[in-house]
Amino acid sequence: MSLMKAPENTSVWVDTARCKACDICVAVCPSGVLSMKQEPTSTLGAMISIEYPEACIGCNDCELNCPDFAIYVADKKADGYKFAKLTDEAKARQAAIVENNYRLPVNYGK
Repeated sequence: MSLMKAPENTSVWVDTARCKACDICVAVCPSGVLSMKQEPTSTLGAMISIEYPEACIGCNDCELNCPDFAIYVADKKADGYKFAKLTDEAKARQAAIVENNYRLPVNYGK
């Protein structure tokens, strides 16, 4: 559960100043909401990207596993956010992201 107030109509958000791009959050997200993107200014050359926020199921796995406390999930009660259900489409997207080195494949879903 996040201690921060969620931005309006936002299920998950990242403090990129704290994020070291370890991709742990991407690995644990069961619904393919998160991905890594190319970021030349980052030490590791990548940064977290929130690709499908509408698919967030509110499981908090990303927030609980982040070693840098850089990712936050809205609180169902305090923020009143309605989360999605885990679908087969979301599971397939997560599998594709993991297979593609934690990056959303180019032209995914198009």
